[in-house]
Amino acid sequence: MTNPEGLKYTREHEWVKIEGDRGRVGITHYAQDQLGDVVFVELPKKGRPLRQMEAFGVVESVKAVSDLYSPVSGEVVEANTALEKQPELVNQDPYGKGWMIVVKVKNAKELDALMTAQQYTAFLERGGK
Repeated sequence: MTNPEGLKYTREHEWVKIEGDRGRVGITHYAQDQLGDVVFVELPKKGRPLRQMEAFGVVESVKAVSDLYSPVSGEVVEANTALEKQPELVNQDPYGKGWMIVVKVKNAKELDALMTAQQYTAFLERGGK
C-alpha cells in the first residue's frame, strides 16, 4: 500500500489535498482497510466552521463506527453527497471518488503539523497509533 505524495496526513488517518485555498479531505487507504466495508457516512452541511482536528462526521462500517477529524481549520464549502447513496466509494477509491469534504482553509500554517506521505508511511510501520 502506498500513500500518495502531495497530500498531508493526520495521526487519525485522514488526508488533505490542498487545492488553492481549499483542502479536499478523506480517510486513508489504511483507515478504510481497517474499517472494512463502509456502509454509512455522515458528513457536515456546507457552511459549517471547523477547527483543526475537530470531529466533522462519522463513518460506519461492518466492524465499527469512527469519528472523522478535520486536518485543517476552516469552513466546509462542499460535502461529497455521492457517499450518501454509495458509501462503498470510500473503500473503492479513498483518495479519489471517496473524498468526504472540501474545506476553505483558514490557516495554512496548520499544515506544518501534519505528516508527509513518507512520514505517514513510517508512522504506519510503527503501528499507526
